[in-house]
Amino acid sequence: MDRLSQKEYKNEFVQAFPGDDTGDTRPRQTPGMLYSKATPTPVNKVTLLAWSEELAQELGIEKPVAQEDIDVLGGNLVAPTMQPYAACYAGHQFGNWAGQLGDGRAITLGEWPASNGQTWELQLKGAGPTAYSRRADGRAVLRSSVREYLMSEAMHYLGVPTTRALSLVSTGDQVMRDMFYNGNPEFEPGAIVLRVAPSFLRFGSFEMPAARQEQDNLRQLVEWTLARYYPHIEGATLEEKILPWFKEIMDRTAFMINEWLRVGFVHGVMNTDNMSILGLTIDYGPYSFLDDYDPDFTPNTTDLPGRRYAFGKQANIAYWNLGCLASALATLLPDAKELVTLLETYSQVHYQKYFDMMARKLGLDQVQESDPVFITQFEETLAELQPDMTIFYQLLIDLPLEDGTEEATLAHFQESLYTPPGAREKALLHTILTAYRARLRVNTLPREESQALMRQANPRFILRNYLLHQAIENLTQGDNQLFTQLQAAMKTPYAQEHDQFFAKRPDWASQKPGSSMLSCSS
Repeated sequence: MDRLSQKEYKNEFVQAFPGDDTGDTRPRQTPGMLYSKATPTPVNKVTLLAWSEELAQELGIEKPVAQEDIDVLGGNLVAPTMQPYAACYAGHQFGNWAGQLGDGRAITLGEWPASNGQTWELQLKGAGPTAYSRRADGRAVLRSSVREYLMSEAMHYLGVPTTRALSLVSTGDQVMRDMFYNGNPEFEPGAIVLRVAPSFLRFGSFEMPAARQEQDNLRQLVEWTLARYYPHIEGATLEEKILPWFKEIMDRTAFMINEWLRVGFVHGVMNTDNMSILGLTIDYGPYSFLDDYDPDFTPNTTDLPGRRYAFGKQANIAYWNLGCLASALATLLPDAKELVTLLETYSQVHYQKYFDMMARKLGLDQVQESDPVFITQFEETLAELQPDMTIFYQLLIDLPLEDGTEEATLAHFQESLYTPPGAREKALLHTILTAYRARLRVNTLPREESQALMRQANPRFILRNYLLHQAIENLTQGDNQLFTQLQAAMKTPYAQEHDQFFAKRPDWASQKPGSSMLSCSS
């Protein structure tokens, strides 16, 4: 186990690419540069609030006890071998080209080599301004930092591809934020998360040099990414590697999206600068899990009224974003026809993964020919009834196989319902569950194995927004009890170990700011 302040870090990204090494953090365009040097701005006092011991063990990082190690987590100390920087990238935001964006409040400290040979980028979020902060201060508040820390780790334990979070610290400073962009700014306690990933490269990292017609930079970035993260892709030339590489990116992205759908996760801001080139969930902002099953739900107030990033649209947005990446990569090819043809297979890739995922949620042995129609009808019924998604699927696991009356069926799922169903909704539920029982009776899996499969696919605990909001409010007042309970519960989301949280969203949480919907504000 190594100490954060004494480790010999690697800096292969900054050594491989052109960057602005002046350290100037004034907001500006940086053409020709893939990063800008950015030294974290010191804060008043770094205090460790949370530490992911399991991740630390995997990376071989000793839990910080000495203040100098804790200071690394808050940007008050830069280890001698670190070469901190902010990455330059572009992106499409809400469907519109935004041009240069970059790490406005994230600073990558360096690359941590683990004992297994893998390297991990360590990145502070909220450590001060960079050349890409635009008019912002580069800081983060406790509210957003708690959400990012807990959800990064919760998604890992759910089995969803994700970036990780090693630590959460308070800064002892107050940060001004307008939580809902409504002209009511308030001071909030500052905080910083140390994020961890093999790479934080995004679709927008490739869009930037392509848009600037910096072909040498784009080619070098693609070659470096292939050699470092996709060494198994074969080809005599770069052009021969791009198609199989893009196919793998597409596969990884489709898998990630379907894992979101499996657990009911809504990202909230699927801009191309928030799409990982490794197929990881990245940048936890105005996210949410579904409470009531509503495919049109978006947790992001900025996404209203169009609901571009709603739960049920995430697969389509992934396709759109992949199209933006394909457009950037196409500039390296003599002819883009094959790339376009490959992109058009995304729907097939997605639906194969989607129906396989749904079969697991429903405890089916395999996807039979008639199952896609049934699964589609099942989802449509849920959208009509809008039960609590998590609780409904938990109750489904123990559904009696014998056909019962309409009232008995309704009674079985009563615990998951937010509003009393009408006659039409009752009939729809009874009809689809009668069909589900019939499908289970021809399952080749024994009932016990089917139920075990469902328990592995359907979480019993999720980090609901209102719980997060309560934990944040309590932490602000010096009470970490709920935060600690949530941190424990998120590690066993499929077990019946934390059933004090197995409950629907309370009525008050639908209206209280921060308990249901959020803005893009930190």
